[in-house]
Amino acid sequence: MDGLVRGEDEQIRCAWGGSTADYVPYHDNEWGRPVDDDFRLFEKICLEGFQSGLSWLTILRKRENFRAAFANFDFNKVARFTEEDVQRLLADAGIVRHRGKIESTINNARRAQELVKEAGSLAAWFWSFEPTAQERPATVDLETLRANPTTPVSTKISKELKKRGWTFVGPTTVYAFMQAMGLVNDHIEGCSCRAEVEQERLRFNRPKLRG
Repeated sequence: MDGLVRGEDEQIRCAWGGSTADYVPYHDNEWGRPVDDDFRLFEKICLEGFQSGLSWLTILRKRENFRAAFANFDFNKVARFTEEDVQRLLADAGIVRHRGKIESTINNARRAQELVKEAGSLAAWFWSFEPTAQERPATVDLETLRANPTTPVSTKISKELKKRGWTFVGPTTVYAFMQAMGLVNDHIEGCSCRAEVEQERLRFNRPKLRG
C-alpha cells in the first residue's frame, strides 16, 4: 500500500519509519505512544521547534547531545539558563546552533513552569486538547497525512501557547508533537504498529487538569 514498507524483519511500517535504521526503533517504540511525562513532553515540543527547516532525522541523531546540552529538558533547570549558557550552546557542535531556537527553549522553559502552576502539569494541559473521535479521521492514509500538516486542534493549541508567550510553536510544529506524543494515532492503516499503539492509547490513564 502507498505509504507503507516491509522491512527485512518482515514487519510492515509507515514508509518513513522504515526508511533508515535510525528511524525503526523510534517509529516502533516511541512515535504515537501516549506520553504523560512533563520533561519528555517539553523535550519533544522543543525539538520539534529545532526541527523547523530541517529533517526530523537530523534532530533524532543529535537527540542525546540535545539532552546533555539542555539538562535532559528539565524545564526547571533550563529556566535558570543565562546568556552564558546561550554562548555555551552556540559553541556546541553537537546540537543545532541557532540562537533564536536556543533562546526560545529557555523562554519556553519559563513558560512551562507557569503552565504547570496553572494546570498542574504540562501533561494535563496538553491532553485536555486530545481530539475527540469526531475530530479524527476514520482512517489514516498517506494522502490524508500529506493533505493535513495541521489540524483545527493543533491550531488551537498553537494559539493558546503563543498567548502564554511560547515561541516556535506554530500549528505544524504542534501537530508533529501531537503525532509523536500519542494525542493522535497517525500510523497508517496497515502499519504493524497501528493496532498496538491504539490499544496503548485505550489503556492510557489521561492526566486531569488541576481543579
